[in-house]
Amino acid sequence: MMHAIGGRLRLGEPMHRHTSWRVGGPADRFYLPGTLEDLQAFLQHFATTPITWLGLGSNVLVRDGGLRGTVICLANTLDAITLDASGLIHAGAGAGAVKIAHFAAKAGLAGAEFLAGIPGTLGGCLAMNAGANDGDTWSLVEWAEVLHPDGRVQRLSRSEFQVGYREVQGQGAACFIAAGLRLSPADSDIVLQRLRAWQERRAATQPLEWPSCGSVFRNPPGDHAARLIEAAELKGLRYGDAEVSTQHANFIINRGAAHAEEIEALVANVQREVRNRFGVELQPEMRVIGEVADV
Repeated sequence: MMHAIGGRLRLGEPMHRHTSWRVGGPADRFYLPGTLEDLQAFLQHFATTPITWLGLGSNVLVRDGGLRGTVICLANTLDAITLDASGLIHAGAGAGAVKIAHFAAKAGLAGAEFLAGIPGTLGGCLAMNAGANDGDTWSLVEWAEVLHPDGRVQRLSRSEFQVGYREVQGQGAACFIAAGLRLSPADSDIVLQRLRAWQERRAATQPLEWPSCGSVFRNPPGDHAARLIEAAELKGLRYGDAEVSTQHANFIINRGAAHAEEIEALVANVQREVRNRFGVELQPEMRVIGEVADV
């Protein structure tokens, strides 16, 4: 007997409602599961391809023409965070990175403070080995659970993945749905102090009041993307309402009514100028997905 499928399915859902840049055209089908069982049943019986997995939409630029197939959004679902008897944090893919950092600090566990600087969910962090402040997600991972397109759940150890700088391989077409994170015991007050200090430093150095995707470019080996962009005198460069932040050069902000097309053009221009000036090819950290809008 088939599981009664819960959750919400929307047609033609505007993606600017679900991306941190606040841009993006409509998704053909947009599904918000209520439970893992809902998601498994939906995949087995109702999902149309291609499938795009989404968390808080903080590491993607969705083009103005929108997304074909089905978008499955795990933000605010599959978001439980628990601590087992061995001190291992079990976290769902929909749990916000900031929430995991605070949970760990309050539990007297150190090592996850950097997650407070990542504006996404654990699922996205796992998929791209997100990092900040010299920390990265997979340095904490003991195991990860993935959900295959046929609805099958599989738990894999850290050693079964190939992990690099801002990239992970080994999950194939499956989506991350949970992970076990191993941290170090520490004094809770000290960890919370470090966490607050990191958040204050982030607020002082990043344009958090404007929609953005966080860092746009990966840091080249031995250098920083922000330094190169600033040295190329690109701070403040603007296409429409898309602007290279004057506060942090590796942020492109939406000053109100930017289109994805303008952001994408600005990204390309920054790459071109840095290449011409310094011979360095900046690689985007975020993914560009979707269709160009019809003229």
